[in-house]
Amino acid sequence: MKHAKLFSILVFVLTALYGAIGFYFLPLATFQAELTRMAMLPESMFGWSKPQPAIDPVLMHQSSWREADVLVVGDSFSDGRVWQTILTKAGLRVRTESWDSVRGICEDFIPWVREQGFTGKHIIFESVERNIADGVARSVECKHMQFHPSIYADTPRGTPTTSFDPNRGDYSGKLSVGIQTRIRAWQYERRALTLGFSGWDLPNGVKMARVHNGCDLFSHAECNDALFLAQDRLEDLPESTLDGIAKLNERLHDIKPVWIFVPNKSTTYLYSNKKFWDEAERRFDAPNLLRMTQQAIRNKTVDLYPANNTHFSTTGYLLLGDAIYQAITPHPELKETR
Repeated sequence: MKHAKLFSILVFVLTALYGAIGFYFLPLATFQAELTRMAMLPESMFGWSKPQPAIDPVLMHQSSWREADVLVVGDSFSDGRVWQTILTKAGLRVRTESWDSVRGICEDFIPWVREQGFTGKHIIFESVERNIADGVARSVECKHMQFHPSIYADTPRGTPTTSFDPNRGDYSGKLSVGIQTRIRAWQYERRALTLGFSGWDLPNGVKMARVHNGCDLFSHAECNDALFLAQDRLEDLPESTLDGIAKLNERLHDIKPVWIFVPNKSTTYLYSNKKFWDEAERRFDAPNLLRMTQQAIRNKTVDLYPANNTHFSTTGYLLLGDAIYQAITPHPELKETR
């Protein structure tokens, strides 16, 4: 009987201890965005806290190929259809397709796009900086379109989150992840106090860097430091990429392309002296999004790119949409559709 009682007490103590450990560590295994998840750093440190603008879901409507005034071919910066709301609010009908489906701007792109039913004169080609050089090179070499339609192309998109509590996780994650996240946080706290701390190479392709005037630009708790993709290139894009874009423009005939080159997050905050955007603007009238992001930083726009994310915040997307709208509104054939 005595041993049974001691065993019961032991089981109770271990269960209570496990519950206490889980109560403390499990919320740390909940991540709001990809960079905190990849780096295993808590949202309480790097999750944004300033509310973002609300988007009317009606404005996120996806038009059919035949009814569209504007066709967008883009990557994950376009898939959410957030920046497109600036265009739809102005009365333009927009269809968005992904590069995963379109694959490239091949030699027969114009006949192909007309076969899909698109009768407009403006196509927006959007790409984030890290994909531009390879994407342009593949398109230049491409002879024939091989479209892979996505079953999600016409699926409605949810509106972006306007706010979240970075200090409130849930208990659905793995305990081991929560423990590792707490250890990573302790490591960061020690490193951040080191004299001359400027950054930290983290696992899973994440880099932390100290940002000049970071607390004017970010709303997360550790606002002096932000997270970036380690793969982001430090050097500028080559001249050959601009020459490739010129070759692609020759294929488009009566189509007026609008080239949208989104700077990597690290380019915006750390390596902003690149000249590619100036040259793309000069040669192709491409909206100068690096200048746009630098102006936003001078204006102390908070969470243009949230610290925990590789993508724009809603605020950033709306600035992007404004820049794109300004690029297409000088054309009278589009104004007539409003």
